[in-house]
Amino acid sequence: MRLFIAEKPSLGRAIASALPGEIQRGRGWLRCGERDVVTWCIGHLLEPAEPGHYDPRWLKWRLHELPIFPEQWELAPKNSVRDQLKIVEGMLAKADTVIHAGDPDREGQLLVDEVLRYCRYGRPVERLLIQDLTPAAVSRALNQMRDNRDFRRLSHSALARQRADWLYGINLTRAYTLRYQQQGQQGVYSVGRVQTPVLGLVVERDQTIADFEPKPFFTLTINCDTPSETPQSFQARWRPDERFRSAMDEEDRVLDRKVVESIAEAVQDQSGTITDARFRERQEAPPLPLSLSILQIEAGRLFGMNAKAVLDSAQNLYEKHQLITYPRSDCRYLPEEHFSQRHDVIRGLCGVAPGLTEFADRAELNRHSRAWDDEKVDAHHAIIPTMRQRPAGNLSRNERRVYELVARYYLMQFFPEAIHREGRLDLTIESHAFRATETGVVAPGWKELELRKKEASEKPSRALPRLDKGNEVQCRSSEIKDRMTQPPSHFTDATLLSAMTNIARFVADSELRKTLRDTDGLGTEATRASIIETLFKREYLYREGRYIKATDKGLDLIAALPSAVAKPDMTAVWESTLERIRQGEGDPRAFLGSLEDQIRELLAPLRDGTTMGGTTHWAPEQTGVHCPQCRSPMREREGKFGRFWACSRYPQCRGTRPIEDATDHADGADQAPTPCPACFSPLVRRHGKKGWFWGCSNYPGCRQTVSDVDGRPATAGPAG
Repeated sequence: MRLFIAEKPSLGRAIASALPGEIQRGRGWLRCGERDVVTWCIGHLLEPAEPGHYDPRWLKWRLHELPIFPEQWELAPKNSVRDQLKIVEGMLAKADTVIHAGDPDREGQLLVDEVLRYCRYGRPVERLLIQDLTPAAVSRALNQMRDNRDFRRLSHSALARQRADWLYGINLTRAYTLRYQQQGQQGVYSVGRVQTPVLGLVVERDQTIADFEPKPFFTLTINCDTPSETPQSFQARWRPDERFRSAMDEEDRVLDRKVVESIAEAVQDQSGTITDARFRERQEAPPLPLSLSILQIEAGRLFGMNAKAVLDSAQNLYEKHQLITYPRSDCRYLPEEHFSQRHDVIRGLCGVAPGLTEFADRAELNRHSRAWDDEKVDAHHAIIPTMRQRPAGNLSRNERRVYELVARYYLMQFFPEAIHREGRLDLTIESHAFRATETGVVAPGWKELELRKKEASEKPSRALPRLDKGNEVQCRSSEIKDRMTQPPSHFTDATLLSAMTNIARFVADSELRKTLRDTDGLGTEATRASIIETLFKREYLYREGRYIKATDKGLDLIAALPSAVAKPDMTAVWESTLERIRQGEGDPRAFLGSLEDQIRELLAPLRDGTTMGGTTHWAPEQTGVHCPQCRSPMREREGKFGRFWACSRYPQCRGTRPIEDATDHADGADQAPTPCPACFSPLVRRHGKKGWFWGCSNYPGCRQTVSDVDGRPATAGPAG
């Protein structure tokens, strides 16, 4: 018997549909003809054993029992899928050959491999890599199977990641939770190898904004003419040099208005000379097709979708509708053989998204962009549309948005380069340097397919006169503008994902930054959305509109942790080490041994009863009254109209409520915040036509509602 083990039921059904013979259905399996049987996992059927499984002493959380390092790693069946594991075990006992059909990524490789090891299966195993669930694509994949041993390094990398996460999470979560309990705090303070540095990014950004002090600065723009019978006008910006360093900040902004006024007066009505003139037309190639992270970033930027919503939509488009290829890909390139399928793919996307037909008709299908490159494709390729011409049912709004974004990036490969006009004039007047620039698009090419937010649309700058070095110009007038320095923006889903994907930008060590440029990233394409989601569920983050901010609990934890745990540097190194293991250049045993040494160092000060690693940010006094906007505790304050309740997070949150409103508790003022099940913004109690209900404080951005049960949201237990 030949046994196919898929990662999930939907993949198993797709494989069975492509195999010859009549399909016979059983509980947890499908028989195809006389020879083939298809079964499946339901995610991970196994999980690392709990600490108490190794040693009864580790059942209870005690600081003196740490660190916990298993001598021999063991797996345990997950209770929720124990029945399916028994079905797979029974099938493996009869199988002559196994076809490993996990998803084509690190986690998909481990998911089936660990079942084979657990069941001690020793017969031949082949690997089936499926990128596209359409019948034609599955049939092609069935003819291109490989030896599963070719992917053992990918499995070693996944196993090292799994064990590293277990060691790090179990030991540091127990340690910091116990230390907080000793100080009277309640709850679990979860620490993770990846999630904690992500929280650290948000906390650092929030604190930078909170500590930011705006400063005024000044710019000088002059209007110049060319001295001729038909003068041409243009504007140029003053470029202060080192003579004015005492009046400038570290970003070369001039902070003294008198200095700017003196320059304006010095150049007024004076002649100057062009010192450099550069004009060119620059070609810009189309962007590569999408990986999951870039898809999530673009959908977040354009449509305000959070990372999980994008992943869920993409997964539905892949599994249910079979309209896109495997979505959890970190690759942006395509195999050369896919180039021959371009006509069928474009025909399919026109059927699903008829609004793109105009572009499809103009696509130059003989163009062979840099996207097709076998050397840059490994287990999976970029996300592109399939040949399927209609969905399996109606697409949701989010699904349609995600599909059209994928389709646009695919069509871009068949459009010409965009041609930009760029110009620059450098000039000197009275020994002061000025610069004028121009930008514009001569030919849009692929940019016709680019979606842009209305507020982000750029107007081309005014064309500059075509002057040469040495030409004379004259300053006709000037304008001084008063401006204020601005803090960075709070993270959004799109910008936080971008930070996780390009983590080298946030690493302090310059040598480490260079190392991480090629293999940087916190988490993987498949896990980044769930990492962010976990931080919300553990009450470390909350939403305020489209912005993501840290809760007091999150601030508390990061303030207490050593920088090695709270910053991304070390975790980014681990991610690059895992990538080297995947490539066969790293040793998983050495990696885990190094991690154990680091955990011992991190636990030493906690076990010795010394400092918790930093200055703890203590939560505000719990008054029992919560902000109607962000649900943080409120404080009594005195105003010109008397006393009132004000949010303890002022000035970040300006929520207020009258003193008398806090006594009737009608809107849940006496309750700790309950996160919205859709977007994790705090729920607020409201009164409608049908009585009380709980609505998201992020309305109208999120329209989630929850029933009211005795003054509490139905999703929550008793408020603590």
